[in-house]
Amino acid sequence: MILYEYPCNERVRSLLRVEHLFDRLFFFAKGTDVHHHQISVATLFDLLDICDRTDLRGAVLQDLERQRVALGALRQHPDVDARTLDTMLAEIQGAAAELGAQGRIGQELRDNEWLASLRGRIAVPGGSSQVDMPSYFSWQIKPPEVRSTDLHRWITPFLPLYKGLALILRMLRDSGDVVDLVARQGAYQEMLGGKVFQLLRVWVDTALNIFPEMSANKYVIWVRFASQDRELKPQPVTNDVSFKLARCNV
Repeated sequence: MILYEYPCNERVRSLLRVEHLFDRLFFFAKGTDVHHHQISVATLFDLLDICDRTDLRGAVLQDLERQRVALGALRQHPDVDARTLDTMLAEIQGAAAELGAQGRIGQELRDNEWLASLRGRIAVPGGSSQVDMPSYFSWQIKPPEVRSTDLHRWITPFLPLYKGLALILRMLRDSGDVVDLVARQGAYQEMLGGKVFQLLRVWVDTALNIFPEMSANKYVIWVRFASQDRELKPQPVTNDVSFKLARCNV
């Protein structure tokens, strides 16, 4: 089964985008090839751009506090496992404290004149070539362990943000119960009657070679399955499709 996710609001969409950047950053930073490290550096600058445009740190802290208050209210509920609840609250508190202790995320990278210069060159197509920035080429031909050490140092200031974001998304994903459904003639519709969800998760058999196109509001959920022709243009599926759906909200 392959998983597709659909954010039902812009806040969750932003969190998923940042998570995608972190996944890419961690994957390529683990490599030793210089091309992997090129992508890692470019991804670091993407994260820095997002932090410059939005108060991502503040948004994550607000979400963590909201979850802490909501979970704390469950303490008196007789059916709640107190040990599990305390563990989750401690994890939230730890993530919030680590992120809250930081100043502006990535300020160390902004203060590094060489990285600031490289950031500007990378924004230009082909601008990070040997011709335009020989100092970057000099860094690229250093031993892999030297480059890896530098990358680790540059990534470290972003880790508290990642931990907080990952915790929020984990709690959101865990909140949804997975159900088996069938999309008749490739389409599924569910009336919500005003109930609001934050995230939809759809699993479909990889062998079917199809993908879902989703939309949702407080009134209805739509899931339409499509395939791709030889030009990769989406084509509606007209047969019944079995799939799994989780509706997530915290």
